[in-house]
Amino acid sequence: MLELNGIHKIFNEGTPDEKIAIDHINLKVKQSDFITIIGSNGAGKSTLFNIIAGKLFPDVGDVLIENKKVTNLPEYKRARYMGRVFQDPMAGTAPTLSIEENLSIAYNRVKTRSFRLGVSSSRRTLFKEKLETLGLGLENRLEAKVGLLSGGERQALSLLMATFTKPKILLLDEHTAALDPSRAALITRLTKQIVEEEQLTTIMITHNMQQAVDLGNRILMMDKGKVIYEAAGEEKQKLTVPDLLNEFSKMKSDGAELSDRTLLG
Repeated sequence: MLELNGIHKIFNEGTPDEKIAIDHINLKVKQSDFITIIGSNGAGKSTLFNIIAGKLFPDVGDVLIENKKVTNLPEYKRARYMGRVFQDPMAGTAPTLSIEENLSIAYNRVKTRSFRLGVSSSRRTLFKEKLETLGLGLENRLEAKVGLLSGGERQALSLLMATFTKPKILLLDEHTAALDPSRAALITRLTKQIVEEEQLTTIMITHNMQQAVDLGNRILMMDKGKVIYEAAGEEKQKLTVPDLLNEFSKMKSDGAELSDRTLLG
């Protein structure tokens, strides 16, 4: 589904502030893979996401989606392949528009543009059905402005919007980090439910080690722009937080920089 070949990205090259953000990463993501990525701040996780999404272009290397090279395809053209949920619940939705208007925008992302009504009666029925799966009562508030929703409600809506059209790739960028524990648990449960039901190919950045262990079939650890540890299949299923802490200890003795936030997340 997704292939990264020799991806390399440097910021401020040739200056005293030069930083290697991504250091020749190779990664193959199969259909329905659910990969969790952990690592310290500055490890290159968000830069990697931005390269996958087309917000940034690599200095070297190629990005392929379903064997089609999209390396130089800009973000707005990759949008039909991607769904993305950000850390900030205020991102990813239009606060001055209603719930149904936001859902209509998400619905139209992969549709041919026309002069038809954005919100029709048939679409409204579909929106209600999808919102009911969240269990938050939002199906009864279709005309409510999204800016009036709580952080958890808004993030749940963002998750639904990002997965509404069954994207080729779902990117979850620390999408529970800004929420209180109960809302974070809700969004984590909804994420697992939606990804499994729709069989979505998913990559999730998280600082929560328990979340990284509990979700997905593969886990990657990044540091200084490189993947320094990976577990998949049966090894991933048996992985525990103490196991990850042990791996962190090994890497730290080899010079890897791992933040307290990652260790205690």
